[in-house]
Amino acid sequence: MVQVTELGYMGIGVKSLADWKRFAADIMGLELVEGDAPGRCYLRVDNWHHRIIVDEDGTDDLNYLGFRVAGSEEFREMQRQLENAGVKVQIGTYEDANQRHVLELMKLSDPSGIPIEIFHGPHSQPNKPFHPGRRMHGRFVTGDGGMGHTMLTETAGWEKTYAFYRLLGMRGGVDYRFAIPGLPKPVEAMFMSCNSRDHTLAWGFPGVKRINHLMLQYDQFDDVGLTYEIVQQNKIQLGITPGKHANDGMYSFYIVNPSGWQNEFGWGGREANFQSEYHDRDTYGHEPVKIEPANASDKPRSNAAE
Repeated sequence: MVQVTELGYMGIGVKSLADWKRFAADIMGLELVEGDAPGRCYLRVDNWHHRIIVDEDGTDDLNYLGFRVAGSEEFREMQRQLENAGVKVQIGTYEDANQRHVLELMKLSDPSGIPIEIFHGPHSQPNKPFHPGRRMHGRFVTGDGGMGHTMLTETAGWEKTYAFYRLLGMRGGVDYRFAIPGLPKPVEAMFMSCNSRDHTLAWGFPGVKRINHLMLQYDQFDDVGLTYEIVQQNKIQLGITPGKHANDGMYSFYIVNPSGWQNEFGWGGREANFQSEYHDRDTYGHEPVKIEPANASDKPRSNAAE
């Protein structure tokens, strides 16, 4: 069974490109690359041409996720694997691939309608070393663990969603089961991995957007502290206070970005152990912060494939 090797990139839609440029460079520390189309910019995390494509389309949500396979043979085998399972796949044109700065890509949707792209051959630029948008003590952790991890809002049912991502070669299970006062049964969260990173994908919490959060990992603990200080100085809304996760052992905190979903900044943590266990709380900290909606008229976005 061929499998994806990492979360390679994502595309997000925003209402204000100017706000996101400032946020990405001055708060997150990402490198900005001007886009090749009006209302677009690219965000770099390492020496790839980009890891995030930002389009000013007004959605303030996730547009697509790009998962990598090793090469052209794996790409074609993945196409067969998906089509044999009844998944509708569209092979991208040369122009589609060129826009994403990859050699080839295919387009499909997960059971909740979230657009997924499978690709190989990302555009790597070692001649242009990553240059952060602000001072940093170190760099972001990518390598064979990919750009980070993301938590999605699943709406199609766990069995269908799990079966789909197993088709991509991921594996995982319930990492958290915890009681919430007033609910008849514990809440569970699912985490799936495809490389050395403890998890690449997760779901389990309701939401009005396709994406709950994106985690980026620093290689220096001091960058977590520096980023937290910058967040405080700029009065950025916290989503979850600093603390340590029980499942991956990562020290992190969460903030609300200009689109209303969250970014997690982490350091440390263990690698994937591919064995099942669950936790009923985090190791310490990670207290949720009440978030007031920026726009009371915001409504859930349709998950129809685009």
